[in-house]
Amino acid sequence: MRLLVVEDEHSLREDIARKLRLSGYEVDACADGEAALEALTAERYDLVLLDLNLPKVDGMQVLRSLRQHDLETCVREMHELIQAQRHKTSQNQEFIVEMKEDLKQF
Repeated sequence: MRLLVVEDEHSLREDIARKLRLSGYEVDACADGEAALEALTAERYDLVLLDLNLPKVDGMQVLRSLRQHDLETCVREMHELIQAQRHKTSQNQEFIVEMKEDLKQF
């Protein structure tokens, strides 16, 4: 199984990628949305772990691009949704609902 980790925080990105490799997965990692789009164009991934708050191109735009190109990739956004669920503010609740709706359309 080939995975793509997209996370701008270096230590978190490397830690996730290392643990996944130790579990037997083939893993590529990107630090921003622009690099993720390039990787997704060049390779086929079975799973993308995607931070939403990325430099250059944000995670939502990466999701939209995946949907537009009908790539058969299972996408899991990570950091932002986890943080939003931990801090139950009304703004975060709206974000969670919006994110879930976007993923349903994918």
